[in-house]
Amino acid sequence: MKLFIILGALNAFLSVALGAFGAHGLEKWVEPKYMEIWQTGVQYQMFHAAGLLVIGVLLGKLPDSSLLSWSGWMMLIGIILFSGSLYVLTLTKVGILGAITPFGGVSFLVAWVLLIIAAVKHL
Repeated sequence: MKLFIILGALNAFLSVALGAFGAHGLEKWVEPKYMEIWQTGVQYQMFHAAGLLVIGVLLGKLPDSSLLSWSGWMMLIGIILFSGSLYVLTLTKVGILGAITPFGGVSFLVAWVLLIIAAVKHL
């Protein structure tokens, strides 16, 4: 419970910091196409940071649920793979890194399905 709240808050912080860095530091260095890619990474990181916070709160309210825990871990993996690959792609312009991004997207989808199942089962 506490871990996912901490991870959610940490990722929300990083999302804001990386968004500001993109807007004020990268804007002069990268093409608009890559700025859009960066912003997509920031946006999805923040969405899933909020998801981690929700999971942390739910874990404190519901019986111990491996579904919720796995949902949280899959969100974190998704942030690393999806947003992380977009950040690295923006900074390096190495296109092959885009091949990692869908694995993060699938992790996000799995996380949300697990959260739905946990809600149906426990709420």
